[in-house]
Amino acid sequence: MDERAYYSESQTTKPAQLHCPYCGASESYELHWVVRKKKDRLPPGADERDRAKFQKAQSYMVLVDDKVACKNLRCRKRFDISGVKSMAFI
Repeated sequence: MDERAYYSESQTTKPAQLHCPYCGASESYELHWVVRKKKDRLPPGADERDRAKFQKAQSYMVLVDDKVACKNLRCRKRFDISGVKSMAFI
């Protein structure tokens, strides 16, 4: 059974305070996350191995964005998001 059958998926945005490495400006950016919440019961047609995997499964979030554009009008360069974990357990 596919692991995606254990989760319900949704999109969300969360703010993060980031510093531009080029101009040094500090701004709040809305980062896009995929939220995968564990379903309350096992999907039908699962065997013992699937039950064991479902027991260990946890809800988590995955960061979608990898770069953002600086909000400073004079800079506007794209930079990598650093200092933010790319996956977080809920």
